[in-house]
Amino acid sequence: MSEVQVDPSALSAEELVAVAEEMSRAGAELAGPLRARLIAGGRSNLTYRLDDGSAEPGHAWVLRMPPRVGRTPSAHDVGREARVTGALAAAGFPVARPVVVAEEGATAVGLPFAVAEFVTGRTVQSRADLDTLDDATLEATLARLVETLAALHAVDHVAVGLERFGRPDGYAARQVRRWSGQWELVGDPALAPLATDLGARLAAAPFEQRSTGVVHGDYRIDNTLLALDEPTGPRVAAVVDWELSTIGDPVADVAMMCVYRHAALDLVLGSPSAWTSDRLPAADDLAAAYERAGGVALVDWDAHMALGYYKLAVIAAGIDHRHRAGATHGEGFDTAAQAVEPLLEAGLARL
Repeated sequence: MSEVQVDPSALSAEELVAVAEEMSRAGAELAGPLRARLIAGGRSNLTYRLDDGSAEPGHAWVLRMPPRVGRTPSAHDVGREARVTGALAAAGFPVARPVVVAEEGATAVGLPFAVAEFVTGRTVQSRADLDTLDDATLEATLARLVETLAALHAVDHVAVGLERFGRPDGYAARQVRRWSGQWELVGDPALAPLATDLGARLAAAPFEQRSTGVVHGDYRIDNTLLALDEPTGPRVAAVVDWELSTIGDPVADVAMMCVYRHAALDLVLGSPSAWTSDRLPAADDLAAAYERAGGVALVDWDAHMALGYYKLAVIAAGIDHRHRAGATHGEGFDTAAQAVEPLLEAGLARL
């Protein structure tokens, strides 16, 4: 007799009651019992759409929580996401306003979770999604994306209450140490020589940090919700997925956006990505557009690009690690391992 396989991504009725109780204590008015639907996408945290059965505005939310097994340290901090989005929402930056954050073990869910308001907007994740946009709409959308990133980097993080959200200096060096430590946990020993070489070169690179601000850490088109039918043209309705955010060097944020243009991102995500389309500008052209939009000066650009490739390689290794541990849900996780070597090589080539 075969064992019954329980989906570890499913939320039980008891867990939804616990979430509803937390939301009610935070002031949310629920019209009925919560229902949850797992939203496709996301390679670290699980994301659900919640609703209470009401068709009225304001009765839909998004819940984020880490996977139940296969977690790596600091990679699934939903509480951190809520803290930065709350501060940025108060400053007028486009994000989903947080409703409640529950710490690990505080409820029947047994894991930390965060609930935010549901923002209406269009997601452009896949190549097919992108190809529904005509050239004029795509050009205008890309301009808004770059301008939004520049606007993020212009936010005074001290004034919005994020002074202690991260250390203001030495960002690149800390990133090298962090991702080197993550590699030790999840990396393929067969690729250790490449990873060690790139990590050592990055550790020796003389990064000069001239600016400090809020760093998203994972910025590209599919981590935004877009309003594409506005009379004045497309706009970014909300920037989402803040789990890697901190205070640091904005140049690294721009580099990450550009690193994601590498074709290996398709292997990381498990399907053809909107952001790797050849309809988009090349990485260095995106960087130039960011500077024209009023962003910070992109000093030590090649070193930051190499660091971005290193980071994405380790992220890909982490996805493969969780996949082999049985902690991933759905399809598209079995190709991440193939992305690690070309990304490490791209980082070395950039240096």
